[in-house]
Amino acid sequence: MTGFGRADGAADGWTWSVEARSVNGRNLEVRYRGPNGFDELERLAKASAQARFARGQVTLGLQARRAQAADVAVVVNEPLLARYLSLANQLAEDGATPPSADGLLALRGVIEAPEEEDDAETRAAVQAEMAKTVEAALDALKASRQREGAQLAPLLQDFVARIETLVGQAEAEAQGQVEAIRERFTRRIAELAPDAPGLEDRIFLEAAALAAKADVREELDRLTAHVASARQLLGQPPAGRKLDFLMQEFMREANTLCSKSATTALTGIGLELKAVIEQLREQVQNVE
Repeated sequence: MTGFGRADGAADGWTWSVEARSVNGRNLEVRYRGPNGFDELERLAKASAQARFARGQVTLGLQARRAQAADVAVVVNEPLLARYLSLANQLAEDGATPPSADGLLALRGVIEAPEEEDDAETRAAVQAEMAKTVEAALDALKASRQREGAQLAPLLQDFVARIETLVGQAEAEAQGQVEAIRERFTRRIAELAPDAPGLEDRIFLEAAALAAKADVREELDRLTAHVASARQLLGQPPAGRKLDFLMQEFMREANTLCSKSATTALTGIGLELKAVIEQLREQVQNVE
């Protein structure tokens, strides 16, 4: 979701530039900064951004400058100049460098150039051209984000493929869970009460109850379905918020798988699965 776009424009004595930037964000947030006197531009800029993007923090900055006509009268603020001159002479008496004319005239507020006022029609025409430049900058930003997305797509698909592989490994390992539980329970009961009557029946019943609690087929089926959903969403942007939710579902099933695991091998697969899901979740933050 990160990107940058820039566009420049000029019309009726005005020149301007627009920069559009974006970073990751769960929802779409548009911030705008622009020159005074063009208040409608903020609404237009935000509407244009909302038409192009679904997520991310988008910042739009428009800097504009009006060229001064050659025949514009320049006014010297003589009272302010006199105060500056008086202060400069006092400093010179104390050893400071005497003031120069160009230095005094360069001080803020000494020279005043009255701003030209545009008529309403001219101002509206300039604003319309600025709006076009805003759209051009947003188009450049969108292209930048699309380039980033194209580079990111293979990485996301690779994470999904790794999750699918781990789910397959978990399915193979889970087939031995019932036997592992039965052997463990049998050994434990034999150690505690080797001569208890009806031991075999008790072992069978208890082992069956434990095996039912450790059954992970539902979790594995849901993980398989989530893999299919992730592939579908990656092929149908924008899907960032849906993928965010899917990552929560992935992690929920992986946590349950680990809690139900009765073998070290299955626990190891579950932990690796959680690590890959977390890596995918981090990258999904870049998906619109």
